[in-house]
Amino acid sequence: MKRIFTLLIAGLGITCVSAQNTCATAEQVTVGIHDASYADDSEAPSIICTQGVNNALNKGLWYTYTSTSIINVTISTSLTGYPNIDTRVHIYQGDCDDLICVDGDDDSGVQTTSIVTFTAQPNITYYIAFDDNWNDDDFVFEVIESTYVPPMFETQNANVGGQYVMCIVDANGDYLDDIVVPNSGYITMMYQNEDGTFTEATPTAGETTYMPGWSLASGDYDGNGINDFLYGAYGGATIMLANDDGTEYTPMISTEFIFSQRTNFVDLNNDGNLDAFVCHDVEPNVYFLNDGDSGFDYFQGGIGDHPAGGNYGSIWVDYDNDDDPDLFIAKCRGGGSDAGINELHRNNGDGTFTDVSEEAGMSDIIQTWSTAFGDFDNDGDMDAMVGANSTSHGSHKLMINNNDGTFSDATANSGFETLTSLSREHITHDFDNDGFLDVMGGGTYIMFNNGDMTFTKVDVGAHVGPIGDLNNDGFLDILNNQQMKINTGNDNNWLKINLEGTDSNRNGIGARIEIYSSGESTWQKQIRDVRSGDGFRFMSSLNTHFGLGQTEAIEQIVIKWPSGIIDIIENPTINESLMAVEGATLSNNQFNSTAFKVYPNPVKDIIQFTTTDNITMTNAYIYDISGKLVISEEISDLSISAQQLTKGTYVMILKDTNGKHYSTKIIKE
Repeated sequence: MKRIFTLLIAGLGITCVSAQNTCATAEQVTVGIHDASYADDSEAPSIICTQGVNNALNKGLWYTYTSTSIINVTISTSLTGYPNIDTRVHIYQGDCDDLICVDGDDDSGVQTTSIVTFTAQPNITYYIAFDDNWNDDDFVFEVIESTYVPPMFETQNANVGGQYVMCIVDANGDYLDDIVVPNSGYITMMYQNEDGTFTEATPTAGETTYMPGWSLASGDYDGNGINDFLYGAYGGATIMLANDDGTEYTPMISTEFIFSQRTNFVDLNNDGNLDAFVCHDVEPNVYFLNDGDSGFDYFQGGIGDHPAGGNYGSIWVDYDNDDDPDLFIAKCRGGGSDAGINELHRNNGDGTFTDVSEEAGMSDIIQTWSTAFGDFDNDGDMDAMVGANSTSHGSHKLMINNNDGTFSDATANSGFETLTSLSREHITHDFDNDGFLDVMGGGTYIMFNNGDMTFTKVDVGAHVGPIGDLNNDGFLDILNNQQMKINTGNDNNWLKINLEGTDSNRNGIGARIEIYSSGESTWQKQIRDVRSGDGFRFMSSLNTHFGLGQTEAIEQIVIKWPSGIIDIIENPTINESLMAVEGATLSNNQFNSTAFKVYPNPVKDIIQFTTTDNITMTNAYIYDISGKLVISEEISDLSISAQQLTKGTYVMILKDTNGKHYSTKIIKE
């Protein structure tokens, strides 16, 4: 496809810039569309400003850009009316002998084209370099200037190197979000300090041929208090196990062939130990079942069994509110193959799963690499934004949970029906802390949730990456390659919840956390599932974040652990991190709920109770003092049997029709 644009230049106003084959001979570009053609003797960039696969580079194209005022600049190869060429672009400062990455992009545009936006400071020369990582075909690119607006995210240099997928997660057990970059033979750690600075360390990591070229997940696989890592690569997967102080990592490597895509840690059989799940591109999915002794048993099939695979973006979500994690697989396969039909697998609660894609209304053939699941309307169930990476079989779909096991298409008039940005990555977080989950996908845009299932597209100058709180201020930040995009914040309130499992896995992965507002609020209830791995590639914080908007008081936090234990925290302090240890509230003395009264107490055979304030109770749970769930049943009248209880003290928790929980202590005679 050489010189395909030559005859178009005069008629379409395309500028042809010469002498751009080396950094030293780079020519200035200005606003407009430019023709680009590689030369055989050109200089390939040696400093890479993007994450992902690096092939052998032979050619490069070099330009400079300078402005007399502060301005936002976009470099895009995603142009309407032109062929979509697979490009990669890097933006530098400095000089040709000492280039420093400013930003870069590989696949944010339509069909693997590139879009990158950076803020140009006055009278600073920026270098723009394209490379032939994917091909050396001719292409066009556009330089776009836009008015500088003080950004939602301020850019700070992360000062961390490494080729492979990065993550934000607590790596040393202090519950502060750290930056983690795997490398061959070691892992670069940027440990966050309480004063907002970082301390670099490089713990050794045993060699593996399966580095995380495709995805990375994190969780405490062996329960020693230090998070481990799950690498996904072509050919296989690796679990990197940390020693007890995080100074050394030992690989456990699969011997079976796996074309890994999304990886996750999740407790598949609810035995309190994390298992490792890996999407398989060309075969049925695989998982490593934790043997409880830091090893695993390998399994294939049972959770996504299409013989041709097509499995790309797995996300574990309790879509049916039955307190166990279900699996949605965003699938992709060209040519309309049925291997590209998305799959939803319901957890049966016994270690098996049932494909309910069709009956749930989620069996689309959209070519998607990831789907964002969250409660977008704050009604207590998980909705989905099925994100497209190609429009060959349709575009983005916003699906609302009907709370009956099915979903309905809510795309029309939501804002997503006109969203043209495509991406492999689609994630949801509350970036502005207003109490409603936003969606981030292609380009440098966030779709901000308006609170009514409509979304507004805003260019924030950052693209999808690992998400976490990198300065511990309660606002979510983003890691973009070598840059930290630090959220500048606002006057909205927030709450962070850190979990420590005891009966459940150490991270509480698979837990459901609910919060309830007190007094006047734009929302009454919010929910989160604790997950290891969302989107397609990156690993984001395991700390659970809630934006509260202007709500100044939380009435109640409910934590439903995978073990079945329910912890209830009344009237927590906001704008701070809260530490929740599994079962801790079962042994305290704060069981003085006035919503219901139990009689008789002590009880012999039948527990009877009355409720106040027109509250209707739907479920009852009784725990012994060790935190073990001994009774769980739906309430048909205002009594439950206590005959199966032995003598002793118990905690009784009742759930009402709004999902709130109330507790008291009872004594069995």
